[in-house]
Amino acid sequence: MASALVLLAEGFEEIEAVTIIDILRRGGVEVNSAYLDGEFASNLVLGANGITVEADIPLKSAVVDDYDIVVLPGGWGGTNRLAENEMAQNVIKEFKNQGKWVAAMCAAPYALHVAGVLSKRYTCYPSVEEQIRPEDRVDDIVVVDDKVITSQGPATAICFALEIVRQLVGEESFKQVKNGTLAKYCQD
Repeated sequence: MASALVLLAEGFEEIEAVTIIDILRRGGVEVNSAYLDGEFASNLVLGANGITVEADIPLKSAVVDDYDIVVLPGGWGGTNRLAENEMAQNVIKEFKNQGKWVAAMCAAPYALHVAGVLSKRYTCYPSVEEQIRPEDRVDDIVVVDDKVITSQGPATAICFALEIVRQLVGEESFKQVKNGTLAKYCQD
């Protein structure tokens, strides 16, 4: 079974995180959400809009070999914490070094950029590219390039998660979840 590690850092975008976890599980992906160790070391992670989500495991207990992809929801608060957290940066780099999938949306491609794993072509929340490489940002809802999946923001979370399902599980599961959630607006 395909498996995903979703990183939750204080200030994450709740719509994105919950949508990603939900769609991946519907698509047959085993998902663990991980919270950061250190200052905000609690499995109860406060999102950008005051919603607390209970994470499954501490990041320090995550073993990269157990997962096919690491996924970062956006939100500037969470993104900055992921970009500044040494353990999170090392985990992101290890996924890429092992040839595994890396995915980030909204502001979170910035954390991939800091880790040095963001692909040449990417997308993100409009204006975040100014912190990355403005000339390489593509204005698509979801971009897949060199085993890196990126997306734009809260309203694109379903399409982003569906693309992860397609890459990890396959076209049949992608179509089943897309049709079941009425996500007709996501590209085939």
